[in-house]
Amino acid sequence: MFWSLVLLRGLTLAQDAAEYANTQTTEKNDCTDICGLLKQFGSMEEKIRVLENQQKESSKQIEELKNKANTQVSFSALLNYVGHMGPLSTDTTLVYNNVILNLGSGYNPSTGIFTAPVAGVYYFTFFYHAGGNKLSTLNMIKNSECVVGTHDHSSSHDGADNGSNAAILQLQQGDSVFVQLVANTHIWAANRLSSFSGFLLHQV
Repeated sequence: MFWSLVLLRGLTLAQDAAEYANTQTTEKNDCTDICGLLKQFGSMEEKIRVLENQQKESSKQIEELKNKANTQVSFSALLNYVGHMGPLSTDTTLVYNNVILNLGSGYNPSTGIFTAPVAGVYYFTFFYHAGGNKLSTLNMIKNSECVVGTHDHSSSHDGADNGSNAAILQLQQGDSVFVQLVANTHIWAANRLSSFSGFLLHQV
């Protein structure tokens, strides 16, 4: 009887120990699973942050492209005075006072100077009409540098002259472009026969 009780008690203790071991293993497995899920969650959060940053950057780039596409800069202006202009003793900026178009407000009809509102590549051209009995010399100036020019000498048998030139220029914001009448030369300034025009090809 005594040994039976001892054996029964031993079996009970062994069963309790097995159940305890199973419980510890289960708890350990549960902890491992939870830790794994937390790591996965942290990884997902990081991926979400990366995707959000990429989306913000893409939206910013799209907005910049839209702004560039919507930027329009173009102008065309004419000389509309009485008679001729010149000869003058000094080089003189021509003020084209009759504005046909001035998108972007880059051209100033009070000074005759175009100032680039945005950095980009621009196309400029100018035309003039003049009497043939005097010299005619015009230069297109970028800031303080002569880019292109036109010239026609005086002639006793030539009643009138016409000339033109053009250039494609890369400008920084704030750069200026204007047409200058060279000293001791002249052009016809009436009847809208002389013009200065330009427009933005694309931003840079």
